[in-house]
Amino acid sequence: MKITQHATESTLTLSLDGELDASSSVLLDTELSKPEILRNQKVLIDCRQLNYISSAGLGVFISHLQSFQDAGVKLVFFNMQEKVHNVFEILGLDSLMTIVPSEAEAEAI
Repeated sequence: MKITQHATESTLTLSLDGELDASSSVLLDTELSKPEILRNQKVLIDCRQLNYISSAGLGVFISHLQSFQDAGVKLVFFNMQEKVHNVFEILGLDSLMTIVPSEAEAEAI
């Protein structure tokens, strides 16, 4: 999996490309664990090229959710493929995390 970043003054966008499985979840965890990430008002996760997410990948997001909330950082997913979105829905994570269809909607939150 490839992770690319784009930052503005108060928003960090991480674009995920490929499969988020047990081995690649370590890369994502490293990115989300950086202290400077909590200085953003929003962290947007672009899922357009995310083809697959495993329980390990989901676990990375879940493990960081509380620290983001405590720091007042909004975590927003957008451009999620249907098969990935279905995983979030089946596990009830769509009620814990903000998922919107487009980048424009993610930025507006």
